[in-house]
Amino acid sequence: MTDEPVRPPGEPPFPGMAWAPGGVFTMGSDRHYPEERPARAVRVDGFWMDLTPVTNRQFEVFVRETGHVTTAEIAPRAEDYPGADPRMLRAASLVFTPPSGPVPLNDVSAWWTWSFGANWRRPRGPNSSLRGLEDHPVVHVSWHDAAAYAAWAG
Repeated sequence: MTDEPVRPPGEPPFPGMAWAPGGVFTMGSDRHYPEERPARAVRVDGFWMDLTPVTNRQFEVFVRETGHVTTAEIAPRAEDYPGADPRMLRAASLVFTPPSGPVPLNDVSAWWTWSFGANWRRPRGPNSSLRGLEDHPVVHVSWHDAAAYAAWAG
């Protein structure tokens, strides 16, 4: 493997971007959750990255201009989840719920709650809104949503 250059390959493609040099890191773990196994070395190429997260305001412009529908806004298809309870095949996302005290670290339900109707427009669940959160980072977006936004934004 060749070493990744630490210096950026020229000027940023857009203002407000920083170069993240690539490298090798250990992905996964052999000591924690089974689905993280096996730990393995992975190389990531360098890339340009915005200095600030994408805000709800920016994401809203993207959605308005493209008609994009996020993963959290789409009900799962029964054929993709054989044997799933049909009542669960509704658009939803996980909402962070701060625990009142110490919780076991091997149970994500101690601080995340599955919420039907939670999505980027309703970040705290179906009865919430973006009011006052316009300049906060967008949440409830999948890799596919982020890739669509990045392609649109250039």
